[in-house]
Amino acid sequence: MAKLKVAALISGRGSNLQALIDGCADGTIPAEIVLVISNNPDAAGLARARQAGIPTQVIDHRRFRDRAAFDAALDTALKASGAALICLAGFMRLLTRDFVETWRDRMINIHPSLLPAFPGLDTHARAIAGGHRFAGCTVHFVRFETDTGPIVVQARVPVRPDDTPETLASRVLEVEHKAYPLALRLLAEGRVRIEGERATVDAEPPDGFRLGDLPVPPVADRRSGALQSRPHPSPAEGNSNETGTETMVNHDDTHHRATYSGFIKLATISSIVVAIALGLMALFLL
Repeated sequence: MAKLKVAALISGRGSNLQALIDGCADGTIPAEIVLVISNNPDAAGLARARQAGIPTQVIDHRRFRDRAAFDAALDTALKASGAALICLAGFMRLLTRDFVETWRDRMINIHPSLLPAFPGLDTHARAIAGGHRFAGCTVHFVRFETDTGPIVVQARVPVRPDDTPETLASRVLEVEHKAYPLALRLLAEGRVRIEGERATVDAEPPDGFRLGDLPVPPVADRRSGALQSRPHPSPAEGNSNETGTETMVNHDDTHHRATYSGFIKLATISSIVVAIALGLMALFLL
């Protein structure tokens, strides 16, 4: 199988880039990183790429009159490299709609939350403030709207009672370094398919990970009996088992269990009432 040619865009230290470099170098990922571009000439990730023998290029956004001109320079460099896929690895620039559409379904990003929960910045502080039981990361295809697009991989991290944004960020970063190489491997192996705005993945998820988008389950409209689609709850919601690994809440099952429990309670009360009535009738007859 020919290796997938990948380009990475970075702005900073490049720790997720390093995880991708390591996975490609040890043969875990059937891909080759052919170019690393940074908009920041001082990005530490450039040294990581050079040490691995990967070509690098600095395209400083401050030297361009506007975003469109900067993105055009990016596009030229990426196409010249022969890259078939772009990995955004801490790239701190908003991309224009034209650029995103040019690379549609050929550009992925990693975000430090369980999307669609907490797009944007300050994800860990917001997860803690919101009382969520889980945080995590998401690898997704890029769309023009910030932190949207079909999901390839998600990994959960329990939020501890004593967590600060810094401690939670540290633990999330550890799973980012596993989730991003996993996503790139699945793409390089041709296991990811996009249908509309959802991704399906032909693979079994490792423990603690989820692959692809959640299906949207139909629900019956109680007034008409018709089936309707409903949004799935945020993956930051849900239960955990005793070991802290993830379990998804199935709200249909929860509803059925609640209904069955109510039926049992009603039947028990009815039996007691009948027994009391029979007893009173027996006393009357005596």
